[in-house]
Amino acid sequence: MSRYIGAIDQGTTSTRFILFDRRGEVVASAQKEHRQSFPQPGWVEHDPAEIWQNTRTVIGEALASARASPKDLAGVGITNQRETTLLWDSRSGRPLYPAIVWQDARVADRVAALTREGGRDRFRATTGLPVSTYFSALKLQWLLDHVPHARIKAEAGEALFGTIDAWLIWNLTGGAASGAHLTDVTNASRTQLMSLATLDWDPQLLDAFQIPRACLPRIVSSSAIHAEANVDELRGAPIGGILGDQQAALFGQTCFRPGEAKNTYGTGCFLLMNTGEHAVPSKAGLITTVAYRLSGERPHYALEGSIAVTGALVQWLRDNLRLIERSADIERVAREVDDNGGVFFVPAFSGLYAPHWRPDARGVIAGLTAYAHRGHLARAVLEATAYQTRDVLEAMEQDCGARFKELRVDGGMVVNELLMQFQADILDASVVRPRITETTALGAAYAAGLACGYWRHCDELRGNVQIARRWTPAMSAERREQLYRSWQKALTRSFDWA
Repeated sequence: MSRYIGAIDQGTTSTRFILFDRRGEVVASAQKEHRQSFPQPGWVEHDPAEIWQNTRTVIGEALASARASPKDLAGVGITNQRETTLLWDSRSGRPLYPAIVWQDARVADRVAALTREGGRDRFRATTGLPVSTYFSALKLQWLLDHVPHARIKAEAGEALFGTIDAWLIWNLTGGAASGAHLTDVTNASRTQLMSLATLDWDPQLLDAFQIPRACLPRIVSSSAIHAEANVDELRGAPIGGILGDQQAALFGQTCFRPGEAKNTYGTGCFLLMNTGEHAVPSKAGLITTVAYRLSGERPHYALEGSIAVTGALVQWLRDNLRLIERSADIERVAREVDDNGGVFFVPAFSGLYAPHWRPDARGVIAGLTAYAHRGHLARAVLEATAYQTRDVLEAMEQDCGARFKELRVDGGMVVNELLMQFQADILDASVVRPRITETTALGAAYAAGLACGYWRHCDELRGNVQIARRWTPAMSAERREQLYRSWQKALTRSFDWA
């Protein structure tokens, strides 16, 4: 019997390959960062060829570390940064343009025009999504309109669109020679081209965004055997799981029941709640999305609040201001002070996502005095993540009509003890961190493992969950509300800049 499940975790800043055993424990892991390109203000791009090469590299490194081969894998799951959009030549396999990253705001003018013509929610009934720079449809439209010959090639099926999962699968299964062009329902639900009701590309949306169907991938379930890998690093391994990164984290946290929720703290912050087999429309500025679909079963849906900049703000403090040498230094520097000194940081670098949906917002630092120094700024950077999470959680409580008493957390930032305690304080709720924090990759592994029979059912996965730490509120109600009111004031100062 095969010993492991492999997971490709292709994120906004890096790519990882992780091997898991039957208990969901990490056996081996390798990671490699890729370049972030900012060619113009508000533009963010990645090199798809670099991402593909990094993927091959980390697969080889992790397998070598475990002294394993592709034959030791029962299956492979893939999870990826969502909404990031690319177009490639089906004959040569070369990208026609850099990947336009989910944070990119170059289509803001088109968002404004669509909003004026039909309102921000003109596509929400079909897709669950507001008009925004966030989603893939307008990015793809931009590529078709601006890349020479792209539209002609796309109409002929000679140029293929995909989010990063589709790009990796196509290359893993043979590329130009035999590559499978497919995506799963969770990633398709983030394009603003798929109907939540039919789980297929919607003809009216394709017309509205001027997208030729010939360039689109086939939509499949999140957990099913879709193809076999056809590259040396994974040759013969079944590809059985595909999930957008935040849905993968929900799955990895075993949030299989309606009402169960998690928050992932990464480049951005993403709070998802499983709503079961019913797509719940949001009235409070959230997204309705597909949570996952197991082979042969009805899909599960989720409410989601997406925050564009959280961990990325720590990187910005490191790389642009150089106030810290390593991202991990942020907690030590923030602990140099007892509070934020009245400083609030709203990181609206490319607008604000849920629940505000303000593409006109830009980042501001409010409350500065001569008293403030780098410790106060570092603390304000961390606190910005917690405040934005409360914004989303309150919107979710409005939509579901119930108050959260506990939040499951994962992602790179949850090792920051100061942030997690402040999160519990500002939410007035418990914050729970599992022992295995690689829940995004774990979710992709679980989906693949269920598909190939490595695990039998979801209850077996629940048995793997172990809690590592729980934070409970320790702040007075008066202090909590005073801070949150100041945050909301700073938030309004970020509006109407662009």
